[in-house]
Amino acid sequence: MALLEVENLKVHYPVRGGLFHPKRFVRAVDGVTFSINAGETVGLVGESGCGKSTLGRALVRLEKPISGQVRLNGRDMSLLKGKELRRERKNFQMIFQDPYGSLNPRLTVFSALDEVLELHFNFSKAERRARAVELLDRVGLSSDALDRYAHEFSGGQRQRIGIARALAAEPALIVADEPVSALDVSVQSAIINLLEDIQNSTNTAFLFIAHDLAVVEHISARIIVMYLGKIVESAPARELVAKPLHPYTKILLSAVPTVERTKKKRIVPSGDVPSPLNPPLGCPFHPRCPIAKERCKVEAPIPVSVGENGRLCSCFYAF
Repeated sequence: MALLEVENLKVHYPVRGGLFHPKRFVRAVDGVTFSINAGETVGLVGESGCGKSTLGRALVRLEKPISGQVRLNGRDMSLLKGKELRRERKNFQMIFQDPYGSLNPRLTVFSALDEVLELHFNFSKAERRARAVELLDRVGLSSDALDRYAHEFSGGQRQRIGIARALAAEPALIVADEPVSALDVSVQSAIINLLEDIQNSTNTAFLFIAHDLAVVEHISARIIVMYLGKIVESAPARELVAKPLHPYTKILLSAVPTVERTKKKRIVPSGDVPSPLNPPLGCPFHPRCPIAKERCKVEAPIPVSVGENGRLCSCFYAF
């Protein structure tokens, strides 16, 4: 059984209309199904506004889905409330995109870590402080950081503190929401390597959300491609990068600058991403797709299994 099972998950936001206008909804996540195994890193990619971060926040109960299921170790997270939900949070944590905004400026590093340790473990204060030192050491920071405040650290150091806080509960799953996008390029590789080391030593599963396919390719075993609230392709990372099937995946890969692909042709889609408030009928990508046909305008494709490695693709004409 998979560690995380997501089934037909939908997160829609109501939009207030006029007196005589029907209520409308932004379909941020619109029927997403996938799974993550224990100790596996799954990458989630797509353009800004495709619903990646909303999906990640829904998985850790920071957003409320309107329907669908999220099961962790077979337990439906949507049924948990109050103290029961707080206890279960030990098993799933999140690393946020903004290392400057995700830490409370009024708390020392120890206080930020101690909140998690005191909630989930029956440790004395001395034991919690010793555990905080261990966590900082794991993310490459010294014990001198314990009694300092967030503003005293660089962006990369703050992100390491955020990672230490996520690790404090010893979770089975960590959702990393663009954890390196706000950092300098020189710092990004160090954080990526740190996350890989953590997974190798703890067997923690990761959902790694990013818009940069090059980063996701490096860290992930599988990659999920999302467009306008829906999953359009899912495959083992190497297989997807070597031979993308969906036209949208091909467009994303054509934009990745690498030494090996200097002669590749950049594929530029027509138009802009449609509004999730008024998504197109049929295939959500058809207004921008270079191979769309009449069928795509009226009929939405469903994910179809391709090959023997669990690959899925939502397209009528990609294969």
